[in-house]
Amino acid sequence: MAILPTAAPAQEPIDFSAFRDPKLAHELIERIHSLVGERSLNLMEVCGTHTMSIGRYGFRSVMPAGLHLLSGPGCPVCVTANQDIDHIIALARLDTVTIATFGDMMRVPGSTSSLAAEKAAGHDVRIVYSPLDAIRLAEEHPERSVVFAGVGFETTTPTIAACILEAATRGLRNFSVFSAHKMTPPALRAIADDPETRIDGFILPGHVSTITGLEPYQFLVGDYGIPGVVTGFEPVDILESIVLLAEMALSGTPRIQNAYRRGVADAGNPVARKLVDQVFAVCDATWRGLGTLPASGLAIREEYAAFDARHRFSVEVQPAQEPRGCRCGDVLRGAITPHGCPLFGRTCTPEHPVGPCMVSSEGSCAAYFRYHE
Repeated sequence: MAILPTAAPAQEPIDFSAFRDPKLAHELIERIHSLVGERSLNLMEVCGTHTMSIGRYGFRSVMPAGLHLLSGPGCPVCVTANQDIDHIIALARLDTVTIATFGDMMRVPGSTSSLAAEKAAGHDVRIVYSPLDAIRLAEEHPERSVVFAGVGFETTTPTIAACILEAATRGLRNFSVFSAHKMTPPALRAIADDPETRIDGFILPGHVSTITGLEPYQFLVGDYGIPGVVTGFEPVDILESIVLLAEMALSGTPRIQNAYRRGVADAGNPVARKLVDQVFAVCDATWRGLGTLPASGLAIREEYAAFDARHRFSVEVQPAQEPRGCRCGDVLRGAITPHGCPLFGRTCTPEHPVGPCMVSSEGSCAAYFRYHE
């Protein structure tokens, strides 16, 4: 059973005037209350963008008392294990290496440092907005070894695969990728198996599903009897997904539904998946909060080892240490909400984050703090 906070700060009322269809939003909220009533229902969103939208629109404040919206492992930066962050930091300390990374990774604390701290110490760490920017850096600085920090889910992996193929075509031997990519379905299985959580339905990630389609989620119904709904990010999208999940969970008729057809095809994007399969092979991966999950990560194939930073550079990485008192891992698996962490809003704030859930723009703790949930 999910552990929920006993109290939370009051939240501002929802401003329905900001919605594209305020009347429909009102109707959907009323439908949710009619369906759920006094019953208990735990729904988990599995996308950091959904987490931010739920916070921004204040949906937790207008749900029935027994309906809990829990945040799951949908933030790629947050689920990246400390040992991988420490490994990237060790690479940054090499004299001839330039680390190229998305901005969210800069301030994520590793065991003893962060990429931001390494940059301040004089090491070459640069924020990029696309993996192609890292390719460009490698071309412009042939004297440097440019390592792109590859952190993300199925949404970003095809782009990384394409960049590795492009680097091979251009003969860029000073470009490589540190792959810490992860796949969403194994994390959902781990959460469904977790005795400390009870999930009655999953709000499935819209962006990820554009690549994967619906098939990888079918095990939730077949093995666990848990429904799932792929949805978009507008207020009405999220409210509609909650209605659909409540209807299925309470009637005992679980299915995987696509409520985001304007963005997601049921079959996903087979071309993108083929590209990923060409460059990456499935491997075990370590997740923050979930431990090592079999067949949940992606490693660069042997034929592209020249572009694999793990293969190219030998660095010493000390055993990882978790920040004392931080319960980011428990937040990511839905065992607690951010208010259940003793550091939240006290010693851990966006200005002084202790754990990655407070750093990333998609982090649960950052969303709760920003929207005063």
